[in-house]
Parts: sequence; structure tokens; C-alpha cells
Amino acid sequence: MDEKIIYRGVAASKGIGIGNVYIIKEQELVFENRSKDSAEEEKKRLERAISAFKEETLAMARDVKNRIGEKEAEIIEAHFMMAQDPELENVMIELIEEGNGAEAAVSNACDVFTEVIAKEEDDDTRQRISDITDVKSGILKKLLGIKEIDPNDLAKDTVLVAKELTPSFTAALKKDNVLAIITESGGMNSHAAILARALGIPAILSVPGITGLVKDGELVIADGNEGCVYVSPDEETVSKYKTAEEQSEKEKASHEEFRGKETLTKDGEKLEIFCNIGGAEDAVKAMEADGEGIGLFRTEYLYMESGKLPSEEEQFNAYKDVLDKVQNKPVIIRTLDMGGDKAIAYMNIKKEDNPFLGCRAVRYCLGNKDVFKSQLRAIMCASVHGDVKIMLPLVTCVEEIREAKKVLEEVKRGLKNENILFKDNVQIGCMAETASAAFTADILAKEVDFFSIGTNDLIQYVMSVDRGNSDVAYLYSAFHPAVLRAIKAIADAGRRAGIPVEMCGEAAAEVAMVPILISFGIRALSVNPANVLEVREAVSKWTKTEADAVTKKVLTLDNAADIEMLLKKAEKN
Repeated sequence: MDEKIIYRGVAASKGIGIGNVYIIKEQELVFENRSKDSAEEEKKRLERAISAFKEETLAMARDVKNRIGEKEAEIIEAHFMMAQDPELENVMIELIEEGNGAEAAVSNACDVFTEVIAKEEDDDTRQRISDITDVKSGILKKLLGIKEIDPNDLAKDTVLVAKELTPSFTAALKKDNVLAIITESGGMNSHAAILARALGIPAILSVPGITGLVKDGELVIADGNEGCVYVSPDEETVSKYKTAEEQSEKEKASHEEFRGKETLTKDGEKLEIFCNIGGAEDAVKAMEADGEGIGLFRTEYLYMESGKLPSEEEQFNAYKDVLDKVQNKPVIIRTLDMGGDKAIAYMNIKKEDNPFLGCRAVRYCLGNKDVFKSQLRAIMCASVHGDVKIMLPLVTCVEEIREAKKVLEEVKRGLKNENILFKDNVQIGCMAETASAAFTADILAKEVDFFSIGTNDLIQYVMSVDRGNSDVAYLYSAFHPAVLRAIKAIADAGRRAGIPVEMCGEAAAEVAMVPILISFGIRALSVNPANVLEVREAVSKWTKTEADAVTKKVLTLDNAADIEMLLKKAEKN
């Protein structure tokens, strides 16, 4: 092979893509600086553009959460939060009142925020700049009427080549169309790289000048394992890579054999694979993916999608719609998990120095009981239409559960007085996702009907690590001994109390974790729809005895890297 047509970059997402080049051309965003219309008309245009951008971004976040994962969706949710930041919008409005057009106001306001952030020189800051640029571009395109490239319109054998891919564009990609990504910029921790890995799309980033080195339609091999790009490869090279591709596809096809089957270990112990959803459309996807129920209904989307507090009737209709879609399968509804990284302007959640340790989730609900009661009333009214369970997020002490149960009893009494039907025996459980919940799981177990382990926050709080900070990403691991011991403590407490323990965090879809979860006695895993069959197949390969043997070895190790290596080696083909 001629060395002149092999280019190298950062192997940001593993895998192989053999296809034809499609070069993403940067869209020009040209506009007049001054306003042609009145300031009031420009403000209305701005409001419509921001509203359309937020609606589109939120829909994308929900899609990413179900198609890819929760951590990846947070990248897109951050764009939604930026777009509704009152400080940013106020600067835009001030610029319009000074005579600027809406386009110039958006561009200049975002540039001001970028300049402030750019003074901090770290990787996390650079990602925030990338996010602001993405938001700026998205709102400007709404104002200018420029339509985004639809990844679904791309040919099925496409290898995307670009100077840079924004997080929003990357999140919209589908592996059915895009076989690989090659860019001139970006690194291992860029949001585009994180999303590409989660999507399973091979990516080679930071290939110098690649947009000028290839032509549209040209055949390339993108080797995301080695970070190599082969342009117009010879037949021998193509044949070698196609053989490797075919082997990978065979492994994926094996998952389909588990569609329509129960989730059983090799020796016949039953587990259940549930799905995480954000609404009725997601519930349909969950059923199409052969999910056995809904293990996590994230109700915050009902609040994020509206410009005002959703009414009790609107909430009831949303819950009933999901129950209708799943046809009597269980649905665990998580009560409002707001605050932290999810701050909705109309809910007047005050800014905090450390919002992840502040007034969020069940703390917010107990501090805003009118909001909480409205949600509980809607859930209870919907309970007659299916198998509903209520789950409280971010519980840290038994008092929170007891107080929430008192509120629920008040709601029940009110419904009885109004002669409104509901199921009186709806189970109430809690998310076990804090260090305090793990340490006091035996106490909490006496107050609830079930536990659901939320590993995303559990890792964050046990390890004292901001899961969005790339500088400490090396500490964020479900394989860390402290995290595994916390999971075991929760599972043990649940077993002793006779209540089921489920898991709904990202770790539930980690195939390497399966033997540990079987051994710990976790009997329900809630995953994104795309992972249902893969996890079911992984469960089928282990007996309890085999899982116990591996777990015993794992619990003797003292670091995440060694544990992950042992579990990866133990994976069964």
C-alpha cells in the first residue's frame, strides 16, 4: 500500500468503517448587524427562534438518552439549559434594544460569554466553549431559516469527513447511515468523541487537512482501532478489513436470537430487563426493543417541554399514555428529579454554588409540596390504568421517605373525598444513589417496597467526582471497589428486608458487570432500549455459581483498572 494515501489521527472511537466520503461543508451564517424592524419585532423573532431551538434540542436529548445513554444526553441537555439561561437572553435583549438585529444579538451575546469562559485554560472549559458555539449556531439557523443537514438523508455507506463535528450534529447520527467519522480537530475527550463512542461509530479525529485530502464519493477505510485512514485502498486491504467487519456483525446478529424470550441465567434464575424512558414515544421504542417493562420513567421531561408548570390533567394524560403503550407491564415513575444540572427557568430554582449537592430531586419536591402533590395526584389517578410504581430520587435519609409518604397519604385522602378512583396499594420505592443511602440501606429498606440503584449518581457521590469534568474522569468508574461495595451493601440490605433491588444506571447495560449483578442478587436491570437484547444474552451465559466465583475474585482486588480487566477477560462469547 502506498504510504502517501494513509493518514493518521486520534483513534477516538474504536471500530472499522469502509465507505464513501461525504464532506460536511460549513454553512455560512450571513446576516446584517443592524435591525431592519422594530426592537419589539426583533425580540419576537428571537423568542420564536429560541423556543424552536429549545424544543428541537429537548427532543434530541430524549432521543439520545434512549438511543445512547444518560451521560451522553446530558451533553445535549446542557445546550437546552444554555438556551434558557436568563442572563444570556437578557444580554441578547439589551443588544436588540441598542439597535442590533436578532441575529447580531445572538452572535455577539454568545461571543461575550465565550470570551469570559476562554480565560480559564482547561479541557472542561474548552468543551463549554464548544457547547456555546453549538447553541449560537443552532439559534442563528432558526433565525435565518437554514435547515440542518439531516443524517437520515445520507447514503447508507457514508464516511463523514469534516473540519469539526458539533455535539448536536454528532448526536443525531445513525449508524445505519454513517459508518465512520473523520475530522480535522477534536480529541479523545471532546463531546463529539464521547458521542461517537456511545453510538458505536468509529471515529478518527485530528487528521490534519483531511477535508482537502479526500473527495466526495471516494472510497476510504476508517480504522478507529489504530487511528488510520486509508484512501482508495487496494483490494487486499479492503478484503482484510471486510473480514474483520463481518465477524463483528455476526456477534451483533446473535442478540436477535433472544427477542421474545425470558431473561434467564444459564441455570434458570429469572431476571427482568426493563427500559428507561422519557415519555410515550420512548415507551413504544421500549416495547419494540422487547423490554419487559419500564424501570425508569423520567418525568422531568414533562416539565422541561413546557413553558409553564404542567397541569395535573396534562401529567395524568402523559402517564396514562405510557401505561396504555406498555399493555399491563410494570411502569416505575420517578418523581420530579429537578435541580442539579436541570434548572427550569419558570420553576424559579435558585442558583447554587454546588447545585448537585443542593436543593434537587426529592429535596425540591418536599420543599415545594404543591408541585409534588400535583404530580402524585396525577400518578395515583393514572394507577387504575396499569401497573404503576412510584420512585423517589436522591434519597439521603429516612426522614425524606417518611415525609414523602405523608404527602402521598394526604393526596390519597383528597382523592377519596372527591370520589376519584385510584389503586390504594401502589408501591413506593427509592433510588439508592447516594453514599448515605448505601450506608443506611438497612434503615431505608424498612420504609420502601423496592430499591433502584442509580449508578450514575451513585458513582458521582461515592467517588466525590463531578461526572461532567474530564479532568477527573479517571475516577468515574462503576468498577471502583468503593462503588461495587456500595452496590453490594444496597443489594444485601434489600435481600435481608425481603424487597426487590433493581438497577437503572448506565452500569446496568455494561455487559462486563453482569456476573457481579447476578451474584449480588439484583434481579431487574433497566437499560436503554438499544441494550435490551445484548444484556439478556449476556445474562444467559452465566450460572449463579460461575458468577459468584468471578465476583469473589473481584472483591479481592483494590483498583478499578484491575477489576475491569478481570471482568473483560471473563466475558463469555
